[in-house]
Amino acid sequence: MTKILVVDDEQDLEHLIKQKFRKEIREKVYDFSFAFNGKQALQVLEEQKNIDVILSDINMPEMDGLTLLLKMNEKPGLTKTVMVSAYGDMENIRTAMNRGAFDFVCKPINFDDLSLTIQKTIDHVNDLKKTMQAIKENNILKMYVDETVIKFMESREFEDSLQDNESVEATVAFIDICDFTAISETEPANTVIQLLNNYFDIIVKEIIKQNGVIDKFIGDAIMAVFKGDYHLDRALDATLAIRNAVKIINLPIGENTFNPQVSIGVNSGLMVSGNIGCKTLKRFDYTVIGDVVNVAARLQGIAGKGQIYITEESFNKINESFKCNFVGDVDIKNKKEPVKVYEVLE
Repeated sequence: MTKILVVDDEQDLEHLIKQKFRKEIREKVYDFSFAFNGKQALQVLEEQKNIDVILSDINMPEMDGLTLLLKMNEKPGLTKTVMVSAYGDMENIRTAMNRGAFDFVCKPINFDDLSLTIQKTIDHVNDLKKTMQAIKENNILKMYVDETVIKFMESREFEDSLQDNESVEATVAFIDICDFTAISETEPANTVIQLLNNYFDIIVKEIIKQNGVIDKFIGDAIMAVFKGDYHLDRALDATLAIRNAVKIINLPIGENTFNPQVSIGVNSGLMVSGNIGCKTLKRFDYTVIGDVVNVAARLQGIAGKGQIYITEESFNKINESFKCNFVGDVDIKNKKEPVKVYEVLE
């Protein structure tokens, strides 16, 4: 939804805008806010940080549109301004364009022309957002990856290496932070992300200790893969350590604390390892796929708080090293027969 701020001292303009764009407002394509002069507009911009487009008159009391443009130039952001001016007021229009206005429309307003101008401005803002996101991602990549690696990733050799896929014996673990969705629905975005990252940091450290690899972050869950000698044992050692570490950590949320538990599904066997993605977008995810992975995800889905679930096949491999309880025969999606499930205790 595009947020548009209309700045004009004519009282009837708000009614006209709402009438002409009622379909877009009803379908939540546009969200209009209104101010009667530049001073009020700056207050709205302080309260609403994500305004995409401003439609501003030039001649207004207290603070005119040209002064508002100067103030906008002092603010960081991608908001673009379209000036609304009386026909023939070319001197002010030129001044506005020199001060950074993106476009202009003339009064009396032709709403078909206004619609096209708004859409053109929105397209430009969206292009800027995509460019900024690409720059941000590229800069983040450079922070963590050596320049030699970046050059390799841009080479033909790297593109050819994307086709190197294999079948491997490994263990996959899905670790989900229970009850975190409720936190994300009630707390500010920065609080949610900071809290989640703090818990991920705890979880990842235990995975790395057992030479596991973070395959991906999925919302408030982690998918980890363990390869090599004793991969199943190391995966269970890691998940037990994660369960114990998370249980004793209390992180603050405002005046309260959040003390979650994890639900974990672990499965071991033959899986396909390779680059999955889209060549057109040049976005690939080196990951593992297959029935073993799907079952691990299903096991996590049925595990309760603080529980680590494995199949009977995995239990038979580790029952001399880990204490387990038989949970029961469980119906799992895409499995013809119920799966015997065990809980790893210690």
